[in-house]
Amino acid sequence: MYLLGIGIILLAMKYLEIGPVAMWDWWVVLAPFGLAVAWWTWADMSGYTKKKAVERENVRKQARIDKSREALGLGPKKRK
Repeated sequence: MYLLGIGIILLAMKYLEIGPVAMWDWWVVLAPFGLAVAWWTWADMSGYTKKKAVERENVRKQARIDKSREALGLGPKKRK
């Protein structure tokens, strides 16, 4: 996501001819978009995206369990 933001900023600076970016070649300005596509492709193919989604789900699930235990007066489960 950072690469996409950098690409948008550089694209706007090139289009509006702001600062030294106005003198850069277009391939330099558009490179962050290509890098973002490469990153997303790698993240999807390697399973990184799915792993992060599962981690978020597990954290939410554990928070619900802890909240339910606390509501029952049992307190959070102690881990060994």
